[in-house]
Amino acid sequence: MTEFEAQVLADLSVLKSQMEHLLGIGQPGRLTQIEERVDRHERSVQRMRGLFTAVGGLFTMAQIAVDYFRR
Repeated sequence: MTEFEAQVLADLSVLKSQMEHLLGIGQPGRLTQIEERVDRHERSVQRMRGLFTAVGGLFTMAQIAVDYFRR
């Protein structure tokens, strides 16, 4: 085995180790954890959008009521 081949095999070993850490070996890896964090963030963003929409609707209704009673 040449020095180049040994270096390539060593690099592949390191790459394999990093991929196992990223994807996980029977356990959730970092990639799965990141996906879960993104999902939680998207759910919280959707909740906030819903809350702001509801508050905006209530504010609009209050403005309509104020305009109605002014006349």
